[in-house]
Amino acid sequence: MAKKHSLGDLKAKALYLAQLIPKDKLHRSVLAWADACSKKEVWSVAFSSGADSLALLLLIWAYWPEKRKQIVALHFDHRLRGAASLKDEAFAKQVALALSIKFKSDFWKSPPDKPSEALAREARFNFFKKVMPKVKSNSLWLGHQQDDIAETFFMRLARGSGTAGLAAPRPVYTESNFAVILRPLLTLKKEEIKSALTLAQVPWREDRSNAAYTYFRNRIRLSVIPAWIEASNRDALRGAAYSRTLLEEDDDAINQWVISLNCLSPTGKLNLSRITGKPKAICRRALYLWLNKQTQVGRLSARGFETLLAAVIAGKPTKQSLGPHGFAVINTQWLFFHK
Repeated sequence: MAKKHSLGDLKAKALYLAQLIPKDKLHRSVLAWADACSKKEVWSVAFSSGADSLALLLLIWAYWPEKRKQIVALHFDHRLRGAASLKDEAFAKQVALALSIKFKSDFWKSPPDKPSEALAREARFNFFKKVMPKVKSNSLWLGHQQDDIAETFFMRLARGSGTAGLAAPRPVYTESNFAVILRPLLTLKKEEIKSALTLAQVPWREDRSNAAYTYFRNRIRLSVIPAWIEASNRDALRGAAYSRTLLEEDDDAINQWVISLNCLSPTGKLNLSRITGKPKAICRRALYLWLNKQTQVGRLSARGFETLLAAVIAGKPTKQSLGPHGFAVINTQWLFFHK
């Protein structure tokens, strides 16, 4: 935490921060969404008390004065760092009070002894999904920035992600049955954000666990990214952000191509005749979209997916297990789920 200054007149500091980081420096896709959204829309802002989420909250407050009564700061305490976690929550509540905005918080009731990053994220998002309907909010603002793009890329590259995975985190993303997720800071580096907060004399909370090598993301952040930047001898973070944009464009193009083929029926079947002879990437995406529509499908391994994809491309009669509730069946020109 930057300890030299108290919160002081946080509203004045927020306005000064907005001068240091002009509105047009935010991601244009998020700005376009904000301009088009309903005036009644409640904006939920995930607020950990760290530099990124604090800057995000202050900039939203400064840029959109007409929305101030409709901003809700959401803080989730994972209860993994003892007294430090409690201080994070107290600080978050103090910030919300200083800005005169609504504040909601909760904590992880029963965290595991050795929680993974995925479990921690799931617990946090379960809190968001629980509280957002209560405040009538359908949009969630997150403080991810350019450093997060590079970290996410290397993490997903290690597990063999395609364009959909490597295009994350997206600036505007609609998560099914949840909300629109917005990341306006993807155009900024973490150091730019911290420098602006320091100039504006705004303190923030520092999560010391980010300096530990416990989690894969931390190891990427602490070891891989610095070596990669040094070896590149260029603005590698900005390059990664541009590559993410190109991957998103390619991924959206594949999606639109598949949708234009009308291969997914309203009853949940995949018409294989519509994708016969198409590039493998199109067949892969069609199968992926079909699987996402199946509500009773268990987790399918990468090997299981590739086996089913090969059968789809060949149009081969197939009956493959998709977990305890049923099978993927290929019969003549159709792929469907059978209990």
